[in-house]
Amino acid sequence: MPALTPSAAASRPSDEKITVNVGLVDLGQIDLLVQEGFYANRTDLIRTAIRNQLAVHAEVVKQVVARRTLVLGIQHFSAAQLQAVQAAGEKLEIRVLGLAVIAPDVTPELALAAIDSLTVLGALQASAPVKQALSSRMR
Repeated sequence: MPALTPSAAASRPSDEKITVNVGLVDLGQIDLLVQEGFYANRTDLIRTAIRNQLAVHAEVVKQVVARRTLVLGIQHFSAAQLQAVQAAGEKLEIRVLGLAVIAPDVTPELALAAIDSLTVLGALQASAPVKQALSSRMR
């Protein structure tokens, strides 16, 4: 399997929006900390809490990334890269923790010919037809 290295994004990818249900007492305490100036807003507190928990578990994440051979960060797949994989008679097993980007000019047929499996812990950016074509190969 050819090695593809993550490339730096030309622009920072947008954040992923999630919804969290919080109990009223917890929400009240969050609002109190915001009012007292500890945090700029609720989102600031929640992001800080998430980062703190990720820091606590950083070693575990590092070990799992290595064990599962995940690429950490952003990985781009261009049509040219996938055509080269296909021409070599090989298929990729994509494993990304972060963001996997399949270029807009990649056709569903090319994606199927070059990608054997796809595991993304984070987000996948690809056209709807490519996502649909790869849906049975996503883990």
